[in-house]
Formats: sequence, C-alpha cells, structure tokens
Amino acid sequence: MRLVRQHVLLVGLLLFLVGVQFRLVESFTLNERSSRFVAAQLGDTAPRQPAVWQGMPLRKVVEPPRWLGLALMSVGAVLTAKSLSMRGHA
Repeated sequence: MRLVRQHVLLVGLLLFLVGVQFRLVESFTLNERSSRFVAAQLGDTAPRQPAVWQGMPLRKVVEPPRWLGLALMSVGAVLTAKSLSMRGHA
C-alpha cells in the first residue's frame, strides 16, 4: 500500500497532537491490570506499598520524559508540512 497525501497528513497531525498531550501531562496512572502487564513485560517486581495501604490495588505511574513530547511534535510538524508539498492521489 502506498502512502498518499491524506495518510501522511493524518499521521503527521496525530503525532503532533500526541506530542502536545505528552507535553501537557506529567504522568499517567495505569489501572491494576495494565500495571501487572507492564511489570510482567519489564520483569519488574510489584510496586511496594506501605503496610497501611495493603488493601489498595497496585497501580503503576508512568512519567514520560519531557523530550518525548517535543520529539513527537517535531516529527508530526515535518510530516504535516511534507504532506502539503506532495502531489494528490496519483
């Protein structure tokens, strides 16, 4: 499948908006099921909790690096500009 102008434009805009989202949010808290999956894939042990919170479900907090948002925004902007310079459907 060839990438046409609309595909490149869509990918560029989505990457740009995901980059903006990463710049606006400092951390994500995963639910218990996702936390267990990530811990199993990375080989991490379960997050430790104080004795007071033993009944609470374990939730992993993901803090993406600050540069990730800027990188995604940059790639998205370049792809969006590239799509504007591409020819139409053919």
